[in-house]
Amino acid sequence: MKTCAQKYLFVYLFVIATFFVAIQSVTAKTSQDLTFSSELTYTPTSSIFTLWAPTAEDVRLNLYLQGAGGTVFRTVPLLKKSDGFWKTEIDSDLLGKFYTFQIFYKGAWLKDTPGNFAKAVGVNGNRAAILDLNSSNPKDWEMDTRPPLAHFTDMVIYEMHHRDFSVAPNSGIYNKGKFLALTEHNTTNSNGQLTGIDHLKELGITHVHLLPSYDFGSIDETRLEDNKYNWGYDPKNYNVPEGSYSTNPYNPVSRILEFKKMVQALHQSGIRVILDVVYNHTMSMDDSNFSLTAPGYFYRFNPDGSYSNASGCMNETASEKDMMRRYMIESVLYWVKEYHIDGFRFDLMGIHDIETMNQIRKELDKVDPSLFMYGEGWTAGSSPLSEDLRAVKKNGLQMPRIALFSDDLRDAVKGSWSDHKAAGFVGGQSGLEESLKFGIAGATFHPQINYSKVNYSKAPYANNPDEVINYVSCHDDMCLNDKLKAASPNATEQDVQRQNKLAQTIVFTSQGVPFMLSGEELFRTKKGISNTYQSPDSINQLDWENKSVQADLYTYYSELIRLRKDHPAFRMDKAAEMQQHLKFLDTNDTCVVAFVLNGHANGDVWEDILVIHNGNNKKVEVTIPDGIWTSVVADGKIDTKGLVKYKGKKMVVAPVSSIVAFK
Repeated sequence: MKTCAQKYLFVYLFVIATFFVAIQSVTAKTSQDLTFSSELTYTPTSSIFTLWAPTAEDVRLNLYLQGAGGTVFRTVPLLKKSDGFWKTEIDSDLLGKFYTFQIFYKGAWLKDTPGNFAKAVGVNGNRAAILDLNSSNPKDWEMDTRPPLAHFTDMVIYEMHHRDFSVAPNSGIYNKGKFLALTEHNTTNSNGQLTGIDHLKELGITHVHLLPSYDFGSIDETRLEDNKYNWGYDPKNYNVPEGSYSTNPYNPVSRILEFKKMVQALHQSGIRVILDVVYNHTMSMDDSNFSLTAPGYFYRFNPDGSYSNASGCMNETASEKDMMRRYMIESVLYWVKEYHIDGFRFDLMGIHDIETMNQIRKELDKVDPSLFMYGEGWTAGSSPLSEDLRAVKKNGLQMPRIALFSDDLRDAVKGSWSDHKAAGFVGGQSGLEESLKFGIAGATFHPQINYSKVNYSKAPYANNPDEVINYVSCHDDMCLNDKLKAASPNATEQDVQRQNKLAQTIVFTSQGVPFMLSGEELFRTKKGISNTYQSPDSINQLDWENKSVQADLYTYYSELIRLRKDHPAFRMDKAAEMQQHLKFLDTNDTCVVAFVLNGHANGDVWEDILVIHNGNNKKVEVTIPDGIWTSVVADGKIDTKGLVKYKGKKMVVAPVSSIVAFK
């Protein structure tokens, strides 16, 4: 028999449980029926302001004449609705004015906030701006269309930072470090070679991955003359372009119009645009727009009440909560519809839950199935969210058509990210052959791979090759050449170039989606610094003179990209097709991986394609299928018309190089 205390405890728990069910029901209904993106609805005759602040005791709207400075010229109370939203309507034309919300919570007015879904802001993003978004559209914006894309594996992604790409004095670009830099054509270095957007088109990439371009908090937009630098992984306003990349951060229209002009110019050049999004944390915590509207709701917390920190940035958001999930979905859809964005790279995607990522994929598919999604399948620290629910690599098979970065291939090729001196396959390190094969097979299942010997993953995490990103460098950690130099300190520049070419040949002949860091085609260096998120331009900028000095390397990159684009055998998008046509060869050599793509794979005009990668600092002889083979890649050179013919069952591969041949 229950004691009296037990009875009361039972009743208490029942009441609490009923309360939380009711809250969840209201929140779930709210997330379906009302949206964050309705925080401001403007017309010349009225403006409607809405804010989701379910725990607020009162909410007021403050109106300003300027985006910064000055004082409130009008305060308007908002009325509470039954669903946690607050609302007011002002029947006058407020065009050009600015506003903030304030909530009264636990007996005090919190700080001003532009709200969670501001679409335009003043300088430094502290106040939201009232404008007609149609006024921010460039000429013929309604005619802007995405360049065609048949399959995700047809992509070639080029990761770039706005400032790095254009700020160097020898870039030939006028709008250095700005969105508009990517609208300027016919820019050249001192030798007349193309730079900027024309360089991208000439190189042959299909997508630019823009490092964070929303309004972030680390740059003071009123002091741009200070030339402060940041990658932008410190979100402030998720749905407005960053002001420091515009020509006038004080004018709310400038950043929006210029961002759209950039997208339009890239589309007209046949290049799609991917946005790097950082929904996993915010720059500030108690003073973030999330905390100033719904304190405590949008984040995860430790049992002691402190912010959990899977991001490594002192906080992490809670995507599994209905309104955070709804927020992320609405935000990406807004960038697609308003700014014509073509894809998203999710920073520390492993912090988010699987269900949220799958819902985003579902919603993007409704707009255009060719919109791409990918992200980092890991966290930067522990999280209260169960690992079984996280969008991490080990759960990749549960996220169809969402790609994950292959750190397995990356570190197998160039050496561990955590040890600068550790050599990889291209540095002659043996024992990485199965990891290389895992990457070549697109992180999918292949019967010839021994998964117990793969460096990080002991099982496939991609259903099909279009769910993996193959790469050897990105903004994080050392750029490729700096890593190769650190791991081979006695190597000559020519030696490093050979390793560089071999590394990228592995990436671009692997099944999956190839990805490269901007400037690697120019033999980029960051002076050996691995974490350059606050380093000056002298460290981060691309040296465009290297397009002349390193002409051989640049040509190799562009021809490698052309080879991949011309031959669909390297771009299979179904695992079953790849298992049928991709056969690894037994080489009996360490630091050598060889395979054949046979039977006109994926409709290729070449019947069979042979690929051999030799990471040894010596030539090797490899037994190959009998026949007459014509090489198109050999000893660091590319010629798609043919280099050398081979006949017989043996082929000699030069040190630290690849052979690609066909018959």
